[in-house]
Amino acid sequence: SMRFTPDGQGVYLTCDYNHEFRTLRYYDRITNQITDLTGSKINWDVESIRVHAESGLVAFTTNEDGIGKLYTLTDVDQLHHIPTPMGDISTIEFHPAGQTLAVVLSTAKVPGDVYLLDLKTEQFERWTESEVGGLNVELFVEPTLIHYPTFDKVIGFNGIEEPRQIPAFYYRPKLSGPLPVIIHIHGGPESQVTASFMPIYQYLMLEHSVAVIDPNVRGSSGYGKTYITLDDGKLREDSVKDIGSLIQWIKAQPDLDHDRIAVWGGSYGGYMVLASMIHFSDQLRAGVDVVGISNFVTFLESTQEYRRDLRRPEYGDERDPDMRSFLLSISPTNNAHKIQKPLMIVQGKNDPRVPISESEQMKEAIRGAGGQVWYVVAEDEGHGFRKKKNREYYYHAMDMFWSTFLLSSSEPSKL
Repeated sequence: SMRFTPDGQGVYLTCDYNHEFRTLRYYDRITNQITDLTGSKINWDVESIRVHAESGLVAFTTNEDGIGKLYTLTDVDQLHHIPTPMGDISTIEFHPAGQTLAVVLSTAKVPGDVYLLDLKTEQFERWTESEVGGLNVELFVEPTLIHYPTFDKVIGFNGIEEPRQIPAFYYRPKLSGPLPVIIHIHGGPESQVTASFMPIYQYLMLEHSVAVIDPNVRGSSGYGKTYITLDDGKLREDSVKDIGSLIQWIKAQPDLDHDRIAVWGGSYGGYMVLASMIHFSDQLRAGVDVVGISNFVTFLESTQEYRRDLRRPEYGDERDPDMRSFLLSISPTNNAHKIQKPLMIVQGKNDPRVPISESEQMKEAIRGAGGQVWYVVAEDEGHGFRKKKNREYYYHAMDMFWSTFLLSSSEPSKL
């Protein structure tokens, strides 16, 4: 992101040079000097920047642990935080008069609406009301940001070695427990879950009394340049261990049912579901894999050619014999016999990113090993379901799957 000052003699920009995060910097075109404005004050990524055309007032947003924050800057030393509801800020824009700022905000109760911020009073006025199908969003549950310890250690702020903390958003129904839990794992793998509008989570909580936990395991964006590389290459299964640590955290919560834990994810998150079902099958009740990678070698060889060189730095180069051997050893198709609990696989037939062959071979491998698979394929979809009729079918099928294998107090016999 980059914006010029009103006189054109300076530029505000974001940059992560010599820093873990993208910081707000000022480049003086006259002196050729760059000043870091936030690096020592805000240890998170700066995202959007806006500069008022007359006053030169700067407004910018940050992504702080998956939560959008809003700031103004009047000069080099004066950063001011403006409180906003817990959510994701996607867009900001000054009014020409400079007294107000338009903010597009998504929260657990707001799909993504425009608010007008009075910069003097710091009061928000909602300008739009997105359609939510007649639902009472006041019943919707806002998530809690949690951090749970995982298997490895880092040097803390006090200089003492301590367990690495994994961030997650915890959606818990307002009911007494113990409650069943679904761990939803994002794709990417360099994506990030934020505190935004998630209607399917609300359905699970309000209709089925299910808690949902959305972790940002290692490899997620938003937590610095080091964190995003912690699952690269032969470190791949370290992110799976983060899910194992989350399962242990769940077991320690008296209001959550440690006998009813399931995993759900799409794309790379689908791989994470398969890997979790392999490593923690005795601790999980079921899993849903949506357009997931089942074998890293066949995936890299069959995904669209333009994507291969983009994926190899992340997963490893399957053309290297040593890396190929490693990728085959961790691939779910070669460990399908370890999946002892029911799995649902969802796939678009025309997927150019994770071809249908990835789901087909996983289905066959599990069934060949005596496992149980529900298999849903949309003939007219690609990487994920976009058409309303298909999404409704997918959600209804998944609802039946959860009802059959997760929501009952005892594990059903094999169907």
